[in-house]
Amino acid sequence: MKNQDGWTCDCLDFMHRHQLCKHIYTVILWKGYENEKSAKQTNIEEFDELNTCKFCNSWNIIKYGRAGRKQVYYCKDCNRRFVNNINFEKMKYDPKIISVTLDLYFRGLSLRKITDHLKQCHGLFVGHVTIYNWIDKYIGIIDEYVKTLEPKELSDVWHIDEMMVKIGGDWRWLWNALDEGTRFQLAGHISKEKYIEDARKAFQKAKNNGRHHRPKYIVTDGMHAYKRAIKKEFAPSATGVKHINNVGIKDQVNNNALERLNGTVREREKIIRGLKKEDTPILKGQRIFYNYIRPHQSLGGATPSQIAGVELNLGENKWLNLMKKSLSSSIAQ
Repeated sequence: MKNQDGWTCDCLDFMHRHQLCKHIYTVILWKGYENEKSAKQTNIEEFDELNTCKFCNSWNIIKYGRAGRKQVYYCKDCNRRFVNNINFEKMKYDPKIISVTLDLYFRGLSLRKITDHLKQCHGLFVGHVTIYNWIDKYIGIIDEYVKTLEPKELSDVWHIDEMMVKIGGDWRWLWNALDEGTRFQLAGHISKEKYIEDARKAFQKAKNNGRHHRPKYIVTDGMHAYKRAIKKEFAPSATGVKHINNVGIKDQVNNNALERLNGTVREREKIIRGLKKEDTPILKGQRIFYNYIRPHQSLGGATPSQIAGVELNLGENKWLNLMKKSLSSSIAQ
């Protein structure tokens, strides 16, 4: 039976698993509900029109009808038929749905709220564990890809600050480094303590991600470890890098831009009630979301990566296109 809340059935399969059962599928096929969304959508929608054959790269291809919602192509040179699911061949769910879950999660929704959203708005029954597995898998792939990208337009001022986060029930220190002019997050480093060596590791990550660029000014709070770490990593006496320390919120030179980033991390941490492990995809994903996905009002609606000169041309669905670029890069390697 179908009512205003969707399909229902009295069988034990539906009542216990809360998924479309064989009885509902029978009714759907019998009544011809061709547009009904199934619980597990196996068809991959077409993303872009193809111009070349995905097997032999020939330009001699034509459209060859449709298979459901997918455009079928035919190559006159290699005599093969295919659809445009390049890099997504083994994905059971529509990649657009996966991009929606990534976006919702890093905009602040919990896993179970995303599960409810997919059920209410897309007719999909996806468990919260599956959604986390998506996040773990694709954030890892995207993170490896964005590590290869170089921000070319960084400013001369870098900010760094540390904050306490709970990981696996224990308190840890999260060091964040930010470029002032572009708001590009250069590093995120977790440590058990906040000694000189811990600060150095945070600076080392910032330098690696900043590639050949070095700042003229580094802004920190008054923690003593920063002074020694900057001396070791940037050699101020030789390079002229100036350390501006002991800044506050209301000072003319302040760390407010980085404090705003820390607040974003804190909001995410409250929703998930602490992080489960140090090598979590959540902090990596938050950094990707902050740098490449979320438009910033202070940047006129652009993302930090755009201001920093990272040329990606992600279009409107930034998550989906970033997934495509990352998957293409991993396959090429």
